[in-house]
Amino acid sequence: MSKYNIFLIGPMGAGKSTIGRLLSKELNLPFKDSDREIEARSGADIPWIFDVEGEEGFRLRETSMLEDLVQDEQVVLATGGGAVLKQENRQLLTTYGTVVYLETSVEQQLERTSRDKRRPLLQQADPRTVLTELLAVRGPIYESLADITIHTDGMSPRGVVSEIVEALNQLDRIQ
Repeated sequence: MSKYNIFLIGPMGAGKSTIGRLLSKELNLPFKDSDREIEARSGADIPWIFDVEGEEGFRLRETSMLEDLVQDEQVVLATGGGAVLKQENRQLLTTYGTVVYLETSVEQQLERTSRDKRRPLLQQADPRTVLTELLAVRGPIYESLADITIHTDGMSPRGVVSEIVEALNQLDRIQ
């Protein structure tokens, strides 16, 4: 199996999409964002999918999308924060690519997501509690899947990309 696909995982607000776009340019690879691909293929935005189908309906769409996207060769893919919750998704990510965990604090997540109304799980009275609870469940999963972990707090997107490229070189995962 190719380890030249690069899959970015981590919580919402970690910078997966921003970092993914920059990393793809740096490595001259195509970039895909699983959430944007779900929206494009379904013709509906994620908040609508959550409203109509619930989180479980969205997760089914997400797994189907990942099954398609991991088949690409040499792609940078930003995954949704909850993609790691399903065992079959974890298997897909670890089988078909190098997994990069963009680790960030709840404080950084709050700063980056405070004005974003497109995140259904944060449309609550207390987003800090939601993010803390999500990280308690998902954090250990992110850590267990990661070939590379980059702590992004206080770093510029270009700085994060530089660290990823250096780590990929050390693992001999880029050509």
